[in-house]
Amino acid sequence: MEQLSYANTASNLDAIFSALADPTRRAILSRLADGELAVKEIAAPFEMSQPAVSRHLKVLERAGLIEREIDEQRRPARLKADNLAVAVGWLVDFRPMWGTSFAKLDDLLILMKQSNEGGKTQ
Repeated sequence: MEQLSYANTASNLDAIFSALADPTRRAILSRLADGELAVKEIAAPFEMSQPAVSRHLKVLERAGLIEREIDEQRRPARLKADNLAVAVGWLVDFRPMWGTSFAKLDDLLILMKQSNEGGKTQ
């Protein structure tokens, strides 16, 4: 039973990270962070057609990062932060490694600087 849960989470993470891999989709999510927008409003700052923006929205919707409703002739989109939290939760597991890696890099840079200063002639 847990394997099924893991598989669902893993496939959801794959869809989320795949959606986030595109800079246009990340920009769309940033725009939606301020609130609900129609496709025309989302497309405004981009140099692409509304159908192209709609394709990006479909990818974001399949990943569960946005939700859309039919409101008369509009299809406003809004950010759905729950699945972003899933991705952040997965990344947070690696946080202890970041600190260790940065500490090692700091140590290496200090050693290189000391080595470089010791090799200077006066």
